[in-house]
Amino acid sequence: MPSTSSDKAPWQRSEPEPPAAPREEPVWTGLIPAVTPAGSQAPGAPAPGTPAGQERSGPDARPVRGAGPALGHDEAGPADGPADEDEQARRRAARRHEAVADEPRLPRVQQVFLAVLLPLVLLAAAVRAVATPLFLWAEYHRPGFPADPWGFGTEERTVLGSYGLDYVLNWAPAPYLADVRDDEGNRLFLPTEVAHMTDVKIVLQVALAAVVVLALVGLVSALYLRARAPGAASGALFFGSWLTVVLLVLLAVAALVAWQQFFTVFHSLFFADGSWTFRASDTLIRIYPMQFWTDAAIAVGALTLLGALAVMAATWPTAFRRHRALDRVRRRQELRRRLAGR
Repeated sequence: MPSTSSDKAPWQRSEPEPPAAPREEPVWTGLIPAVTPAGSQAPGAPAPGTPAGQERSGPDARPVRGAGPALGHDEAGPADGPADEDEQARRRAARRHEAVADEPRLPRVQQVFLAVLLPLVLLAAAVRAVATPLFLWAEYHRPGFPADPWGFGTEERTVLGSYGLDYVLNWAPAPYLADVRDDEGNRLFLPTEVAHMTDVKIVLQVALAAVVVLALVGLVSALYLRARAPGAASGALFFGSWLTVVLLVLLAVAALVAWQQFFTVFHSLFFADGSWTFRASDTLIRIYPMQFWTDAAIAVGALTLLGALAVMAATWPTAFRRHRALDRVRRRQELRRRLAGR
């Protein structure tokens, strides 16, 4: 008589297989390999509590040969053949492909780029904020600002200083500054002074334009990392803010120890020797004395530091921000699965 299911030994009885829980796609979390989100288990991994020798993590779970009592072909089904092994290999390859589907290209390079770019962006923004008529007016009118020994009053300094500031920020030709005259019709700026201000114009505008272009590239990189690698962009900006603080401390120490040498080295990096030195009676020195540059450097450093601290506070790593980034990626993955019809 054919045997019924009740006549089989306990290890021969087939238990109903629990429905497979929906599996979330692995999430790329930055500079570490793709990991499975919390609450789900890795593809192909045995479920907690599953007896050794048997996988029960998915619909393709099956007894493993060599574990438990030996079963014949008539009792446990046909043995695995080459076709079944090929199918398992294809499934493993598909899972590996899914595991790296969200890995961004060159994430480490993008993070280093953002970290190095942040000090440049903050410094350029601070320089542009100081190069304004407001700072010029406040500097000339602040108590203790040194007077001009040759007779320029505060209003004359403000007017002439505005001419110089406007010239380095606009695209006007050299006569814009060369044709500035006093009440007697004498030119106030020598040709050498106009030539130096032209050099300043070129260096400043090229530097600001380059930083703007790099900032746009950095913005694209940050948005890409934010979408594909949770926490990677904020981590890079957080490191960049610390890098900015360290660089500011080093520059402040160098300026305090030897300001004159620091000022000289700075000008030597961008201008030819002899093109930026003038007599104390020349107009540029009278309207922009050394105290002016000292105060400007302090203002630029303070604004850069404030910007770095603001970025640091906005990107400080917290559990809430990490979970929010992972949830954003899961929602994007779910939307992609729905659009793919899966």
